[in-house]
Amino acid sequence: WSGLAGTLKLIQFHLPAVVKFSGYLEHQDKPFCTNCYGNSPGLMKLGKDITLLGLEVGLLTMKKGELSRFVFTPDYAYGKKGCPPLIPPSATVIFEVEVLDFMDSAESDAFFELTAEQQAACPLQKVLKVADTERRFGNYLYRKSLFDDAKDRYKKALSILGLRPSSEAEQCQINASKLPLLLNLSLIYLKLKRPTQALKYGEKALEIDQRNAKALFRCGQVSKT
Repeated sequence: WSGLAGTLKLIQFHLPAVVKFSGYLEHQDKPFCTNCYGNSPGLMKLGKDITLLGLEVGLLTMKKGELSRFVFTPDYAYGKKGCPPLIPPSATVIFEVEVLDFMDSAESDAFFELTAEQQAACPLQKVLKVADTERRFGNYLYRKSLFDDAKDRYKKALSILGLRPSSEAEQCQINASKLPLLLNLSLIYLKLKRPTQALKYGEKALEIDQRNAKALFRCGQVSKT
């Protein structure tokens, strides 16, 4: 394989990545599969959305921003039987792959596998980090206009920010983490044409910061709908 280097951090197995790829048979210029046309590709996980052995192994060697070209023998591609009618038996295939982005969700995934009691016992900084990971996932989904999915991510983040008793100083940190989530949920519900919910989350944001310009604007938008 050959590649153009990107950032230093390698993709890890089961981490969501944004990958562009095109697959070719040897000596052919037209791809038999590609996701390079139309809108930008969505998040995919190695081992779940990407299951071709060669791609899995190859992507684990790549970094964000890297462009690589891989040649896969049948054992790393479609095997002796191929995949008719597109892939003939014992075919060697070529994949051009670009890693646009990936998100480190390992800590977040592990956190949500814990029981509620175990989650409540986690240090606040870990909880805040997990909530921020979910918020960033939500932001990505929002940019893709996947509003329902983004909403679920924001709510997932909110759900863990009130699990444990907190001091005044800790509550300030929790509120700082909650505020963008509440503002984002208010905006999402406006996009989903659900003004009552949009107002609810706008008002919750104002409970944290009564002069917050975005929260005031969101509530004002609801009154005009």
